[in-house]
Amino acid sequence: MAATKGKNKAKKAEKEKSSDRQDELGGKEYERELARLHGELVKLQLWVVAKGLKVVIVFEGRDGAGKGGVIKAITERVSPRVYRVVALPAPTEREKSQMYVQRYMRHLPAAGEIVIFDRSWYNRAGVERVMEFSTMDQVKRFLEQTPGVEKAFIESGIILIKYWLEVSEKEQTRRLEARIDDPRKVWKLSPMDLKSYSRWYDYSRARDDMFKATDTAWAPWEVVRSDDKRRARLNVISHFLKQVPYEKLPRDKPILPKRQKAHGYAEPDYPYKFVPELEWSGS
Repeated sequence: MAATKGKNKAKKAEKEKSSDRQDELGGKEYERELARLHGELVKLQLWVVAKGLKVVIVFEGRDGAGKGGVIKAITERVSPRVYRVVALPAPTEREKSQMYVQRYMRHLPAAGEIVIFDRSWYNRAGVERVMEFSTMDQVKRFLEQTPGVEKAFIESGIILIKYWLEVSEKEQTRRLEARIDDPRKVWKLSPMDLKSYSRWYDYSRARDDMFKATDTAWAPWEVVRSDDKRRARLNVISHFLKQVPYEKLPRDKPILPKRQKAHGYAEPDYPYKFVPELEWSGS
């Protein structure tokens, strides 16, 4: 009897979970729209290079909000030499002795580059504050100084766009639980993630103070609802494309030239070490 009740409870929970997510964007529709947006990102890439633009995109949000998925959706079809992703590890002892923003400034773009920060200088306002890696005096000084620093970035010619991905408590729990037993995702769940998960409201207070101090007219925070990952990715890319005015550059359609003739060349009888070709099911 107890086993039956347990199974029924599990089925009910799974049904509720499915019901909560049944309005998610379908795969075919998502792939079709993403392919179109990828084409636009390539047009933007060519425009940024041709015009020597400098673009910075900052991604922030709680653990499990989907930052990595959005960044991957942006970068998977473009040149990594133009769309450059910066995800810095914990600071070294030398970096800890530097001016706080110094380690980030050296990654700012040159002409013809789009730099994407997967977490940024806002670590001080978020994870460092919540996990007590920084003092409240350091956090306060950061929040006071950052608007001026970002204004200097913009006055130097940088286009700065800041995204905060907002995930609900329930969806964050679902995503973090999914990482526990999935061999593809176990690396995403660190002891730090587990600690931060328990401090939801500390993060809420940190986010609120950060917005109050740094949501400026020249560098506003753009908030993205990210419970539906597919919609979030499409929404971010669509919004980003509108922040950098661009045009399709004229381009002659390339024609493959004729290959040279062999002129006596023959493939050598060489014992190549081929990778084994396994049998894969087509289903």
